[in-house]
Amino acid sequence: MANSGIYWIDITFDYCVRLLYEVAGMKGITYEEINVWLFVIIFPSIMLFSFTFNFYFILRLNQKNKISDV
Repeated sequence: MANSGIYWIDITFDYCVRLLYEVAGMKGITYEEINVWLFVIIFPSIMLFSFTFNFYFILRLNQKNKISDV
């Protein structure tokens, strides 16, 4: 499948593609559908949540530091 010329990348990519085909088969959906779910819906949602959560804690830490400085 993969043909990047870098052995470990090709092995990792092939393993992940096979895994996605297996999971898609078990769920009764296509490889393309599982790709959309993972890389267009789930992963961006998790990243957005993570950025929001981190931003919230950065703001709280800054507020706490401002109170401590007074």
